[in-house]
Amino acid sequence: MIQKFRIFIVLIMVCGISTVSTAQSYWQQKVNYKMAIDVNVQTNRFTGKQRLEYFNNSPDKLDKVFYHLYWNAFQPNSSMDVRSRELGKIMINNNPDWDSRVKDRISKLTPDEIGYQKVLSLKMNGVPQNFSVHETILKVMLSKPILPGQKVVFDMEFEAQVPLQIRRSGRDNPNTQVRYSMSQWYPKMAEYDFEGWHADQYIAREFYGVWGNYDVSIKIDKDYKLGGTGVLMNASEIGWGYDKPGTPLKPIAKAKRTWHFVGNHVHDFVWAADTAYNHLSKKIRPDLTLHVIYKYKPDNKGYEEGWQNVLAAAEKVLPFIEKNFGKYAYPQYSFIHGGDGGMEYPMATLIHTSTIGTVFHEWMHSWYQMMLATNESEYPWMDEGFASYAESLVSAFYSGNTELADLRKRLEKNPENKALQNLVNSLPENHSGAYNGYFRLVKSDLQEPLTTHADHYNTNFGYSISSYSKGEIFLEQLGYITGADVRDKILMAYYNKWRFKHPNVNDFIRIAEEQSGMQLYWYRMYWINTTKFINYGIDSVWQDDETVKIRLVNKAEMPMPIDVRVTFKDGSTQLYNIPLDLTLGSKKNEDPVEKYFVEPEWQWTHPQYILKIKAQAAAIASIEIDPSKRMADLDRSDNKIIY
Repeated sequence: MIQKFRIFIVLIMVCGISTVSTAQSYWQQKVNYKMAIDVNVQTNRFTGKQRLEYFNNSPDKLDKVFYHLYWNAFQPNSSMDVRSRELGKIMINNNPDWDSRVKDRISKLTPDEIGYQKVLSLKMNGVPQNFSVHETILKVMLSKPILPGQKVVFDMEFEAQVPLQIRRSGRDNPNTQVRYSMSQWYPKMAEYDFEGWHADQYIAREFYGVWGNYDVSIKIDKDYKLGGTGVLMNASEIGWGYDKPGTPLKPIAKAKRTWHFVGNHVHDFVWAADTAYNHLSKKIRPDLTLHVIYKYKPDNKGYEEGWQNVLAAAEKVLPFIEKNFGKYAYPQYSFIHGGDGGMEYPMATLIHTSTIGTVFHEWMHSWYQMMLATNESEYPWMDEGFASYAESLVSAFYSGNTELADLRKRLEKNPENKALQNLVNSLPENHSGAYNGYFRLVKSDLQEPLTTHADHYNTNFGYSISSYSKGEIFLEQLGYITGADVRDKILMAYYNKWRFKHPNVNDFIRIAEEQSGMQLYWYRMYWINTTKFINYGIDSVWQDDETVKIRLVNKAEMPMPIDVRVTFKDGSTQLYNIPLDLTLGSKKNEDPVEKYFVEPEWQWTHPQYILKIKAQAAAIASIEIDPSKRMADLDRSDNKIIY
């Protein structure tokens, strides 16, 4: 009996070790697309053939697969249509909460304006497969399962109608006048990962795709000019600046020409086309060419200069970007006029304007979505928020001014504006717009946890500020906790380890803990998983013999490490760092010139803390909690005492 028990225990241990090993083994699926489409610009329809090599690198047997059919969303009464109209019934600050680009426009589309993608036939390894359409999802029940480690080939014939431009993709953009913005244009294999299939309906927002290689041929009327993902393989046939800058589109006798693009190690493919596109390009180093493709407007010098500046600005900031966020991994990048705002894709973005802030934001998605590629639907803040964080720093580098500098200029013109004065006094030097937006969200009572799926936020207002602003603050506030230099090391280590691997929030936190030496699960738990906010204050100050005692209070539910700066009347300062007990560590001095003291830790369960300093109260000019203002304290009115 004892011997059998020992054998049983050994089996459990072996199985347990095996299970842990499997759980910790990293894998991801892979795809190779070869697609050819023929576009009819009169009917705005096209036919296509797709050959998809699918590699099942998972440990699971797959008895079904799913494709996205995004354009089916652009039909009256679709989920996207109804969702937009329902959100429009919510009034926030006397405005409907719907996306102003969508509104109720889908409901008004006529049969020749709607979008659709129809799969005409689908075979796996030559065998026809049964499939069913569920609005924007194609479900394929496989005749034979795909085994772990197996590669299969899907052959598909499909047709599509390009919708009138509503959201991101479409034709005849009413604002930019661009003819075709071709994103989400093909049946796209859904991602399968450790959580299973991610077959989300296309409601409005984010995406998640399988890494792979794309070989795409686009046959279209010969007068159209294209830009998109990948490298143009037949540049010598096309001309138009692809063979060398400034060349015209080469004339051909046929009515149509074929553009052949190849993009490797990407998870999507976008293209755009117009007969009046201009093309600027520059090879800024041997392995990278930048392109700017925009719709020509005659006799508009400022407009032309704006687009020309995009190329110069991108070249200027790239060294700064790569130094702080990692090397750009692809051979080209294209800033393409189109879309309905700004939307990122591999090696390209669709932007409706040459505004530099938009340009930088969309380009930074190349790092936090195109090369790192979290599941945007589950972690929109890890893409939008991180891209916004980077955008703020890149913009400051480019202009030489912080965001707060612009607010100060406004205050100089209107010094009597007390509300603006209070705003300037409450925001950090960088990322001030994000902090201001976050504070508005908390006070609105519309905040939801960042764990909320992108499509399932109750309001567009809540989604936008949560994903962009609160996600941006996550990184800046992390620098407050760990020290800015350590945070910067975290970002580079994150890029180096998780590039091309679909990381999630746990992967980021592990990197942050490795680089900082701190425990940071608590930060993720409070900032991401809850809507709890921060509010610290100075309660009282008194002299006790040779010691000044400062009573600090935590008046909200989220605990934080605390910096307290004491400024003396002789102009000298001392910074006191009070670690949070949950971190099991403390940050190093960020300013070696300033005297720095690490105090006993503050237990998160305790609402009060008494800071003791060797000084005379009469010598103190001011005491301030978090002088950097990087901690997102909702009410800073009691954070500073001036004597």
